[in-house]
Amino acid sequence: MFITFEGPDGSGKTLQMNPTTEFLRKQGYKVYPAREPGGTAIGDQVRNILMKMDNTSMLPRTETLLFCAARAQLVEEIIKPHLKKGWVVLLDRYADSTLAYQGFGHENDINLIKKVLDFATGGLSPDLTFLFDLDSEIGLKRRQKGGNEWNRMDAYQLEYHRRVRKGYLKMVKENPERWKIIDANQSPDMVQSSIKTSLLLYLSKLS
Repeated sequence: MFITFEGPDGSGKTLQMNPTTEFLRKQGYKVYPAREPGGTAIGDQVRNILMKMDNTSMLPRTETLLFCAARAQLVEEIIKPHLKKGWVVLLDRYADSTLAYQGFGHENDINLIKKVLDFATGGLSPDLTFLFDLDSEIGLKRRQKGGNEWNRMDAYQLEYHRRVRKGYLKMVKENPERWKIIDANQSPDMVQSSIKTSLLLYLSKLS
């Protein structure tokens, strides 16, 4: 299975990676957790370029292509080999992030970006995607207070982040079978409980 976590900045999805990984392992699955951009030696170098505050002059088109470059490496080097071996790949962000941020956020041509994503991923789509939904303003305040690195993407205007959230919700409506919405305004324990409930229901349908 290929499972992805998506959501706006500050939604807490990264916090849920470890407990979800452990939960799936207790269900008897081999799990490979990873994040985007990064997850490979080349991808981590691209991540550094994308996130550095020094690179505020980066064009949205450049940003889009760099994310896709890191993703292409991750798909071929990590994701596909582990899926072929029967592992569960749990990924913190994937192609939907590019549609949300570089597409809807920057108001670029969505259909064109979908073509680039198809090339970068080789057409590989997740089996299940969790959207950690949260008001954009709350998410950014969490990022500022959380003590984590404040990166170039976080620094975009609030209206940009609102477009990102609307983009995510639009994707959910277009493909509701793949997406599960999680209320990210709950406590971390409640969020994890919601993830477990959704996963158990999903897994029961496979058996």
